[in-house]
Amino acid sequence: MAITIYTKPGCFGCRKTTEKFTEAHVVFTEVDLTAEPAALEYVTEELGYSQAPVIVVDDQFHWSGLDPTNIARAIKFARQEVAG
Repeated sequence: MAITIYTKPGCFGCRKTTEKFTEAHVVFTEVDLTAEPAALEYVTEELGYSQAPVIVVDDQFHWSGLDPTNIARAIKFARQEVAG
């Protein structure tokens, strides 16, 4: 499993979301939407989101915005996968 967090500079929700995953010791990849045009196209055109952050856990589990419930779900999911 590879969690990707699409962010933009100065975004409060982006910072808080990455902090939560970091505090939980869950590995993720951060992609700056302002520096990666293909990433921006992916989250807006393919996933249909217009608000950062966009968090992609897998093809079926992704969301947009600061969402503590989904963050907790993703952390639990990541820990279960690591545990085997």
